[in-house]
Amino acid sequence: MFTGIIEALGTIVAVENQGSNRHFTVSSPFAAELKIDQSVAHDGVCLTVVAVDAAAGTHVVTAIDETMRVTNLGQWQPGRHVNLERCLAANGRFDGHIVQGHVDATATCLSVADQAGSWLFRFGHAPGPGRLTVEKGSICVNGTSLTCFESTDEGFTVAIIPYTYEHTSFQQLKAGETVNLEFDIVGKYVAKLLGR
Repeated sequence: MFTGIIEALGTIVAVENQGSNRHFTVSSPFAAELKIDQSVAHDGVCLTVVAVDAAAGTHVVTAIDETMRVTNLGQWQPGRHVNLERCLAANGRFDGHIVQGHVDATATCLSVADQAGSWLFRFGHAPGPGRLTVEKGSICVNGTSLTCFESTDEGFTVAIIPYTYEHTSFQQLKAGETVNLEFDIVGKYVAKLLGR
């Protein structure tokens, strides 16, 4: 389980295809602390560490065809920054919200508005069961726990403060690009129960 509080920015340094799988080599400040078989969220996608090069400060993760199909990983190329979060430690603080690392959908960044000290990002997504947000509720965008507003069945807006902007991949996000979404798990369960 994750919380959507980004630990570090990683950088994609290599992409390798092997059959229908794709291997990503990622450099990060905590690569030397990782172990093979450990789960790490990359832009909100829970991926398993399959190799670690402590000297180079890199680790490798593998995405299968299904993961490639339902996320934005197909756009990842060397040089791209990705948000990284390790699983929540049992004695850790729960600073964000419950995040599973299971992407529900992708969304398109519709606009970025500079507010002279903060930024407003508007996202649009296809409507569907479980794809719901509520005003002032939680949403996970590229692995980042955020509060949404201007919530509709097909989109929402989030406000990004300078610290978040500087320490996450939001600094490179532009209108027209695709992001990973994980909707609030509590809301998904409630929606399913009410739909029975």
